[in-house]
Amino acid sequence: MEGNNPIVENLANPHELEKIYRKDPEAFKKSFLSAWEQNQDSPVLAVWHERLFFQEESSGNASFCSRDFLFMGLLAILAGLSTRIILYFTEQSAIAPINFVFGIAPFLAAYFIHKKLPEKKIRYIIGAVFLVSALYINLLPLEQKDSINLAYLHLPVFLWVLVGLAYTGNEYGLGSARLSYLKFNGEFAIIYTSMGICGIILSLLTISLFQYIGLSIEDFYFANVVEFGAAALAIVAAYLILRNLKLAKNIAPYLAKIFSPLVLATLVAYLIAVVWVGKNPFLDRNFLLSFNIILFIVLGVTIYSISESGADERKTISDYINCALIMLSLVIDTVALSAILFRLTSYGITPNRIAVLGVNILIWANLIWITLSYLRFLRNKNGVSIVQDSVTKFLPVYGLWAAFVTFAFPLIF
Repeated sequence: MEGNNPIVENLANPHELEKIYRKDPEAFKKSFLSAWEQNQDSPVLAVWHERLFFQEESSGNASFCSRDFLFMGLLAILAGLSTRIILYFTEQSAIAPINFVFGIAPFLAAYFIHKKLPEKKIRYIIGAVFLVSALYINLLPLEQKDSINLAYLHLPVFLWVLVGLAYTGNEYGLGSARLSYLKFNGEFAIIYTSMGICGIILSLLTISLFQYIGLSIEDFYFANVVEFGAAALAIVAAYLILRNLKLAKNIAPYLAKIFSPLVLATLVAYLIAVVWVGKNPFLDRNFLLSFNIILFIVLGVTIYSISESGADERKTISDYINCALIMLSLVIDTVALSAILFRLTSYGITPNRIAVLGVNILIWANLIWITLSYLRFLRNKNGVSIVQDSVTKFLPVYGLWAAFVTFAFPLIF
């Protein structure tokens, strides 16, 4: 009966309709079909009809024969083949292992260019920079020198920013586009890790099955399947995210809210333990290194949490936790910066010390900017967008520093 249908009974109560839907979406759909048959002139139900069935009606666009899917598949195969070729030359000690980054990054950029269609100038710049980077890094001697190792470490950061340029396309100057790229990275990590776990399980099962019949395929399987699949899955993950996959988009904000307080509690406990034990980053090089690693992890978690905060102007407990994390990060970076300057003046200049000093100065400046922005937001002087701007506007600076270390350090030192 129409009178027993909770949707019909609450047509004038949008809040209650939303509560009913969230409580049991499937039951809501069943009740909705009955209500819709009897009240197709209702504008409220017309809106709900589009909301419930729009995705189902348009799902045919995700066909396995669609142009977008075929292009993604081609790029995934090329990424896998490129990675396998790079593995061969790496095993022959002909090239450095850092070349594995070229098995994924250019193909991700190509897919983003395909989706975003930036102007020709941007496409030419991206292609030229990838080509120059690949040529330059392989012209460096295969030697274990500090300046060359630093170039290897900073190249992925530089290419990450370059892929971000492909992702943002013509909107590279907009903070919202850069923020979207940061969100993409969080969602990418979730999807890629999930698929990677499934791939590990499949690999273990495959190897075990062949072992039962007396065949050992570990080396062949790793070289020809695992390496290929690891690169190809990166393109597939990007495709799924840009197809608006709801799994990552729904999980990412909750992960940010869960891990931020956990990281804050862990960091406070660690700093207390450091003081209790009496560790000194000014004298202990390994401890200074661990201090910087902690700083990078905390900065990454905080930026990820900020990027997932959305455009809501209301302050939540997560904002206070993020602000506390940023302030603690600032304390850590100040101590690390002081220790680096001490070691630089006491033991002399080396490529490693200059590189670490540079990145710590950048992080220190960025943390101050984020802290001041957050304090203004918490004191109701600005919206949350100013906090997000303090993150997104600084990203190119990290890219420029990474480019400087990658291309200039081997020449200077």
